[in-house]
Amino acid sequence: MRLPALALILAASLPGAARACGGDFGSFVQGLKSEAVAKGQSAVTVDAFFKGVKQDGGVLKADRSQGVFQKNFIDFSRSLISGARLSNGARNAQKFDKVFDRIERDYGVPRGVLLAFWAFETDYGAVQGKFNTRNALVTLAHDCRRPELFRPQVFAAIELFRRGDFDPAGTTGAWAGEIGQVQMLPDDILRNGVDGDGDGHVTLKTSSADALASGGKMLRSLGWRPGEPWLQEITVPADLDWSKTGLNHSASTGDWGRLGVRGRSAPLAQGLQGSVLLPMGRKGPAFMAYPNFRVYFEWNKSFVYVTTAAYFATRLSGAPAYEAGNPEPGLSGKEMVTLQKKLAAKGYDVGKIDGILGENTREAVQREQQRLGLPADAWPTKALLGKL
Repeated sequence: MRLPALALILAASLPGAARACGGDFGSFVQGLKSEAVAKGQSAVTVDAFFKGVKQDGGVLKADRSQGVFQKNFIDFSRSLISGARLSNGARNAQKFDKVFDRIERDYGVPRGVLLAFWAFETDYGAVQGKFNTRNALVTLAHDCRRPELFRPQVFAAIELFRRGDFDPAGTTGAWAGEIGQVQMLPDDILRNGVDGDGDGHVTLKTSSADALASGGKMLRSLGWRPGEPWLQEITVPADLDWSKTGLNHSASTGDWGRLGVRGRSAPLAQGLQGSVLLPMGRKGPAFMAYPNFRVYFEWNKSFVYVTTAAYFATRLSGAPAYEAGNPEPGLSGKEMVTLQKKLAAKGYDVGKIDGILGENTREAVQREQQRLGLPADAWPTKALLGKL
């Protein structure tokens, strides 16, 4: 989220050590160095960390070009889930069987969940990103779009460097500063890094055991509930009250069962709350989202990514492929932008106008569908756009 204009003006008037973001890059780096020393790092460590630091224009370009999340769930999931990823997942589950057993025992996170993240983030470690991590973090901290997220990550990276687990000149990863086989930010590594292979270091780039164990500990710290499901494909009756669906509504699985909701390949989990999730409306795939599903949003904020990752985890755990159904045609990217503008004009908080069907936009769509007498399944159609 961008800072208000007044905040930017005030930040620009502050000395380098207090500057929140923006301004001359060299002065900004000097401010980071002063703050790092004030936080207890030695001047020698800080100077060594920042030696040769530079802005990375490629990072900023990548940050502003995330159009992949404009895809709908069916297109997105089919583009990410392949036969090769399924078979490689099965092989890795067997190869690291003891590692996964230990993770499930210590943190309660099933192997399918971690395998799905491992596959999507880096193709099981094969593609970890080539951006210099230090430069990426400093570039994004200097940029005034999300400095509150990335500035602390710079100081976390300095601490990893002090411990011998980060090379400022050589550590590479994703454009947003994530490192290693399951792509974790430096602060997450500090908090949840695990020496899974027992070599005395947390090395998420080269050690699958370290990466997987760290990912498991992180998910547990974010609220993962051991022994509980996260997502399950369901069938829903044609006369279900669609306004009760979506992550903004939940009920017990017993109540859902009395309304005619059924698990497609296994009974609903008993004694849990759940939300009926219709990523492409009442005529498309349908899932029961359990409390653990919400933990996914602490890992990634994209609705379509989270739903796909959670679904892929069920496939890696033995569930069948979903029934795609016959969903109504959705909106193009431009039409979605138009929809978001219309919803924002009506007072809804849809977040950034970006053409992405996120949870805020879905909730606003559902409320407008109710108002207009349309099936309130949170799936925006041309009919809805026309009525607005």
